[in-house]
Amino acid sequence: MLKPILFFSAAILFVYAATPTSGGVPQDSTPAPAQTQAATSTSKNPVKPTADSQAKAKSLYQIDCAMCHGDNGNGKTELATSMALSLKDWTDAKSLASKSDQDLFNTIRKGTDKMPPEAEGRAKDEMVWNLILYLRSFAK
Repeated sequence: MLKPILFFSAAILFVYAATPTSGGVPQDSTPAPAQTQAATSTSKNPVKPTADSQAKAKSLYQIDCAMCHGDNGNGKTELATSMALSLKDWTDAKSLASKSDQDLFNTIRKGTDKMPPEAEGRAKDEMVWNLILYLRSFAK
């Protein structure tokens, strides 16, 4: 007697679980890529550096970038060595010459290989653009 009740309950549960709910909008299982207007509408850096914006960019760099890329951008740090990273020396003007500001923006925002992305919650687009100007100043 118990087996038919369990079988019937399982069948009802299976049918109920397989029935789609009405009024729901199907969800896409893959999130849409985060594209900000600044990242898609320009290929040139849209910000003009100020002393204040560059001081903030330097602070962001010290917090999020220097541990791997070095205080001066030369890429020679203990952490980079321990992770077997071969980072470019940004004090050499040739190292970033082939990269547009948009390329750098995309790399910072999305991350690459072992480099994590700089989430928009940590740094707004304007700050990332200022960070790029700060990075380029290492070669001057």
